[in-house]
Amino acid sequence: MKSEEQAVKEIPFIYRYLNAYAPVGQETEGQKIWAREVSNYVDQIEKDPYGTVVASVFSKPKSGDPVRQPAKIVIEAHADEIAWIVTHIEKEGFLRVKRHGGSDNMIAPSKDVVVHTHDGRMLNGVFGWPAIHTRKNYVEEGPDQHELWVDLGIEDKEAVLAAGVEVGNLITFNDPLRKIGDYWTGRSLDNKIGGYIIAEVAKRIKERNLNFWFDLHIVNSVQEEVGLYGAKMIAKRLGADLALVHDVCHNTNAPRMNKSKEGEINGGDGPTIQYTAQNHRAINQLVRTTAADNNIPLQLEVGSYGNDTMAFFLENTPTAIISTPLKYMHTTVEMAHTNDVENAIELFIETLKNITPEFLGEVYNKEI
Repeated sequence: MKSEEQAVKEIPFIYRYLNAYAPVGQETEGQKIWAREVSNYVDQIEKDPYGTVVASVFSKPKSGDPVRQPAKIVIEAHADEIAWIVTHIEKEGFLRVKRHGGSDNMIAPSKDVVVHTHDGRMLNGVFGWPAIHTRKNYVEEGPDQHELWVDLGIEDKEAVLAAGVEVGNLITFNDPLRKIGDYWTGRSLDNKIGGYIIAEVAKRIKERNLNFWFDLHIVNSVQEEVGLYGAKMIAKRLGADLALVHDVCHNTNAPRMNKSKEGEINGGDGPTIQYTAQNHRAINQLVRTTAADNNIPLQLEVGSYGNDTMAFFLENTPTAIISTPLKYMHTTVEMAHTNDVENAIELFIETLKNITPEFLGEVYNKEI
């Protein structure tokens, strides 16, 4: 008979990781699963005090290779998911909340949630909402943030406190990852799908026995959703020579998406390379050339300044971002096309293979 641990290990990593809870500032559960998986493929695993994990594959020079100091190359994604935080507990036991990251008031009512206590317990609850029969002003409107509440089904405030719930507890949605049609869908693909992608990069590098002239640091950072804080800390600590970041972008092929505002990005047509001031043009061109040479579909987009490339940029690390198009971002049904995920993995690997000493020299010495 299989042990519980054996049974869990047989669940594909993508499900184990994306279904783990990783609310902003409390990413431990997801990070443990990620680190345990990636440790099978790398030379070293480290974490910083706030929970960012760095998995390193060190260069292994062959006899006769030129003697040179290995460069530091980073591939990075962020591990945290949007959440809510308890602000106070009413005498009837209802929890009042505010957003913790970019959580969306509009989708919260009637959602299944988990409350994460300070001592590590988890309690099930729901965002309550009055029945449509009783509403007059809410038929076509969503709630303001302060109008939301979580119902634990517990009698009163004293009983809620006795269950371990306190101000400052984090709350996550509870929708699991699943596959529908050609898409992965779930609550936290932003950006745990990126954590899966860079973990799969590590796995395939080992399976293919690839050896780089540089030290590769595979980084799964925390607290992106509240200010890029994990990436800012680790970018400063690593002082990398180049960083390739993963995040998600908007798949605009859905109703109510304004393509004149957001651009035209289609799920299934490949990952994207973003153009913003902090993304280094030479690295962007390398990614584009790599995609073309390997028949990997690639889309172009104008990104934002609100992702982890900014953290590396501010540490003077040349950076670019490969993104996976996502429908319904910051909801419980985020959707990423399976082909885009696969193509992002291969694009990272092939781009790393094309980072030569000569290219890195051009990045640092070429006139901009």
